[in-house]
Amino acid sequence: MALENKLVRKTRRTSQVSTILSISLVLFMLGLQGVLLFHAQRVGNYVKENIELSVVIQNDADTAEIQNLFTRISGSPIVKSSKLVSKEQAAENLKNDLGEDFISFLGYNPLNASVDMRIKAEFADTATINHFIQSLSSSKAVLQINYQPSLVQEINRNLKTITLVLLGFSALLFIISVALINNSIRLSLYAKRMLIKSMLLVGATKGFIRKPFLKYSFFNGIAGGLISILLLTLVMYLVIQKLPELSMIQDYVVMGVLAGGMVVLGVFLSLICTLFAVNKYLRLRSEELF
Repeated sequence: MALENKLVRKTRRTSQVSTILSISLVLFMLGLQGVLLFHAQRVGNYVKENIELSVVIQNDADTAEIQNLFTRISGSPIVKSSKLVSKEQAAENLKNDLGEDFISFLGYNPLNASVDMRIKAEFADTATINHFIQSLSSSKAVLQINYQPSLVQEINRNLKTITLVLLGFSALLFIISVALINNSIRLSLYAKRMLIKSMLLVGATKGFIRKPFLKYSFFNGIAGGLISILLLTLVMYLVIQKLPELSMIQDYVVMGVLAGGMVVLGVFLSLICTLFAVNKYLRLRSEELF
């Protein structure tokens, strides 16, 4: 009898460990997909906000006109950053890029002063940028505005495609995850189907029978969620060690929300799948248990 009880406890522990590992691996894959989506968005925003627009200033523009133009650009809600570059600074920058003094060769400075700016990611589309350019073109101080609309369109198109692919893959992975967790829990409860039916036959209420199973599933979901967070943290640490640049776009608040979401999702899926599985065995007739 003692040996039989020992085997039952061992089988129960093995079943519980298997369920927790299944939940944790599934949640890890979902969390990894969430991290990919987040970083795709952050990298996309980083790329968008590094698209530079240059407002070239007329040579005959006076200081007041230039300052008013710069103030107007800097105060725009769509502008992330702006910098006023004088003729002399523009010449110095080009000299450093070329590695030679072109002014000595030409005898004069052919460059114009300019205002270089970067647009906020949420406004980095051709329609918004073109509207902003038209509003700036009315200024007498503006000679021309340089930017590449084709580059903006290509970046937005590629980012949209990547996002849609990742979302589609995430939806598919979620469906597969639910199926895997459900099957794992159903297999775990299959060994207890006789116990469930026996309790029902001796007069135990369905709520009383469900309670311990839901209790275990609650803790299994928490354990699976915590293990998945540890695995995801380890993977992120190893990736950042290889690609230190990723540390610049980390948002630990979002990562914290994602981690909490993984635990909540683990508990929710574990409870729901357990509830359906227990109800199934409660509804079965005695002859259907074999």
